[in-house]
Amino acid sequence: MFNQLEADFPTHRPRTEGAELALQGIRIVDFTHFIAGPFATMILADMGAEVIKVESPGKGDDFRQYPPMVPEFGGGVPYAWTNRNKRSIALDLKSSEGLALARELVAKADIVVENFSTGVIERLGLGYETFRESNPGLIFCSVSAYGRKGAFADRLGFDPIAQAESGFISMNGYPDREGVRALSPVMDISTAMMTSNAILGALVARARTGKGQAVEVALFDTAVLMTGYAPLQELYTGKGPVRPGNTSPDTCPSGVFKSMDQSFLINCGNTQIFQRLMTQVLDLPQVASDPAYATNKDRVAKRQTLFSLLQDEFSRQPWEYWQARMRAANVPCGELRTVGEAIRSPEAHEQQIVTRIPHPELGWVPNIALPIRYAQTPLADPAPAPRVGEHTLDVLGEWLGYNRERLETLAEAGAFGAAAVQGALK
Repeated sequence: MFNQLEADFPTHRPRTEGAELALQGIRIVDFTHFIAGPFATMILADMGAEVIKVESPGKGDDFRQYPPMVPEFGGGVPYAWTNRNKRSIALDLKSSEGLALARELVAKADIVVENFSTGVIERLGLGYETFRESNPGLIFCSVSAYGRKGAFADRLGFDPIAQAESGFISMNGYPDREGVRALSPVMDISTAMMTSNAILGALVARARTGKGQAVEVALFDTAVLMTGYAPLQELYTGKGPVRPGNTSPDTCPSGVFKSMDQSFLINCGNTQIFQRLMTQVLDLPQVASDPAYATNKDRVAKRQTLFSLLQDEFSRQPWEYWQARMRAANVPCGELRTVGEAIRSPEAHEQQIVTRIPHPELGWVPNIALPIRYAQTPLADPAPAPRVGEHTLDVLGEWLGYNRERLETLAEAGAFGAAAVQGALK
């Protein structure tokens, strides 16, 4: 399937043999689905934690159904993106046997992460209060849409809803039309990052106090944070942000221009950069010294005139010419790339962002790395996302010490639900 891409991406470079991992020895039971929760636990798995993903027998995480589907993945490509370096166990939580197994796993865990609808985890008898005394070191993290308590705890939420209700959509797009959502699930990803950060903080606190704690992260809260400094600007001025398209309302010149052959964006975040742009890149010292453009406020007020001047100059040469000059002058700039161009770019190749990793059926699959570089405790070597229940028997044997006879009894009682697991016992 991916063989035609072998020339584009290098193979993953394994970490030094025997190198310890940052979260080595930490056990996580993962009851999450879709993006925010699974991406958070994947970050921790990449750091070396042992993450056991608990899934419904048969269908597993609903996110497995997002296309394109790859039969060898047991689901779609998006699922593989959020579930690297985990092991999957299939438990029927509607059966008493499956639920009992889940409780046994939680009793031995360092961390539990869940993003069920509010109240579900408690009704299952798997909530934090159930294990608070018997497992005092447990860190129990709940990821929700609007928090676990209060008037809106019952509301479901997905990334686009959070973008809409946080004001994020209102900030993006062009002023002559309605705001535009980001196609990338930016709120899910940022919530995952906040979740992993929160859990890491709780681990540090536990190392000091010996006690775990309940942790909450809400998608809506994170989405408001992702509107940046706009809320404070609104509070101080009484005015909300105006959709600026690809320009910046706060700095000038900052926006998209077109060379002879390529669109690109520049960002002059201060007057010093503007001066370098004019004198070292465009050879326009008279503009650099013009009092009409002396301050950022002046330039913002005359943005249309300044942009017209810049566009006229940039259209005279190809992007390669301007890129070299702006890099030499230390002017922030970047070409407008497609996703495909970005992952094949020299910068991505230099950072080994996309690599190829072994897959037992496909030979190899592409992998997108986390942007974390540890000097002493490298990230775990990436392993493909598991199929539903792929590691059920191994996990129950390792964590709970169950032998073959006990596993057969559980399978017959319907704890695992899937016939595939029962077949593996024969």
